[in-house]
Amino acid sequence: MFIVFDQDRPSDSPLIERVWSCHSEGGGTFSSVASPHCELVFTRLNGTVSVTLRGPETRARPVHCPSHGEWFAIRFKPGTFLPSLPALRLIDGNDVSLPVAGKDSFWLQGARWEFPNFENAETFVLRLKKANVIARDSIVAAALEGDPQVLSLRSIQRRFLAVCGITHTSLRQIERARLAATLLAHGASIGDAQHEAGFYDQAHLTRSMRRYVGVTPATIAREDQQLSFLYKK
Repeated sequence: MFIVFDQDRPSDSPLIERVWSCHSEGGGTFSSVASPHCELVFTRLNGTVSVTLRGPETRARPVHCPSHGEWFAIRFKPGTFLPSLPALRLIDGNDVSLPVAGKDSFWLQGARWEFPNFENAETFVLRLKKANVIARDSIVAAALEGDPQVLSLRSIQRRFLAVCGITHTSLRQIERARLAATLLAHGASIGDAQHEAGFYDQAHLTRSMRRYVGVTPATIAREDQQLSFLYKK
């Protein structure tokens, strides 16, 4: 495996899902697993830093990873969005590169921001929120927390699509496949992963894994394929 995940942690911020970092010890192609999240990613490659805003991924896709790169990312919770850069614009690899202002800062929505790090990600995102650069949709948040009175199902789906770039149904399907992949990557049997993630049978699990993870359950169990970041909550 040529990608090494160095650090990751969940966040207690209402806007952030997780903070993580990794580096590559060699180059190659990996399966970028479908994800319902937007991420702000800082890349260091050949002495140059770039800043990228990534959107949700509705299916797995092969991505080339350069050798000797370093990455640090802030993964936002579903429903966290930038009003100036809607998730629908960013979906499925339509990433936006943000201009770098110097060796330690970048430009976003007309303001210069210092690069955050693994320790101060929450403080950085809070500053973005106070400047109205980023927000979290209360309807999406309520639906994710299981509030049955928030809106009708049809209205919720429209709201999710507008805010998250994907529907609530798609989000649940992606997260279920990611859960099964994570369980398998951490040693669970295919049967246990199928049951715990809520799939009807192994055929249902395999179809979902091919679409959203890009490989079969057996491939993950054998550790035969480099995948993008998966984690236990």
